[in-house]
Amino acid sequence: MGKLDGKVAIVTGASKGIGSGIAQVFAQQGAKVVLAARGDDVLAFADELRAAGYETTGVRCDVTDPQDCARLVRTAIDVYGKVDVLDCNAGICKLGAFLDADDTWRDAHIDVNINGVWNMCKAAIPAIIDAGGGTVVITSSVTGDLVADPGEAAYAMTKAALVGLTKALAREFAEQRIRVNCICPGYIRTPLVEGMAAQSDPDDPERAIDAIASAVPLGRLGTPQECGELCAFLASDEASYITGTQVVIDGGSTLPETTSMGQ
Repeated sequence: MGKLDGKVAIVTGASKGIGSGIAQVFAQQGAKVVLAARGDDVLAFADELRAAGYETTGVRCDVTDPQDCARLVRTAIDVYGKVDVLDCNAGICKLGAFLDADDTWRDAHIDVNINGVWNMCKAAIPAIIDAGGGTVVITSSVTGDLVADPGEAAYAMTKAALVGLTKALAREFAEQRIRVNCICPGYIRTPLVEGMAAQSDPDDPERAIDAIASAVPLGRLGTPQECGELCAFLASDEASYITGTQVVIDGGSTLPETTSMGQ
């Protein structure tokens, strides 16, 4: 028995990184999962999970397009009959100097990280209401509360906004039996972090990864699957009295008064 048995879940940004871990764990916990992302990789990943015996469907979707989000929700209903869980994970993170970066850099973060979540919630929440209630889980970041490095203005702004949106939606839809929570990951070993490590130390990216890990109290980076386990808990009936919260999953990296990521 999985904690998500009988539930239908949509996961955005599901082709790689944290999103792939969420989709995988949701499937392992018994959910029928609709995986969404912009590229074709999400179709191949859904096929891979289906070949392993899980009920999954891949859909290409651009969350910045409200019509695309509506199409994604319709697909989930057409294939599986309902929507119980929405996991909004799609997001971007690009560094830039506040005074030097073109404002299109800011707008790109807003379009994906904020508007993308807004669009998906607006498309999916009516379906979740029709299903008798359910859950929304949003991927924010520890960077919404704590900024470790210069150049994160656009990213930090959007991730902080998601905490406010989480709380507002939790309050607005509580009477419709919809719980809304967000997770705030720290350093998780994803292609994004591995790319940052390669930029930081082209000769030995693992040395850069080790330097990051050394600044985390638990001594390592997290995994996408660990984020998936947290999301599965929040999406499950085990978390039936939890709503409007932000849950940090960072190995303790935000505990020190002064944070140095060893870069």
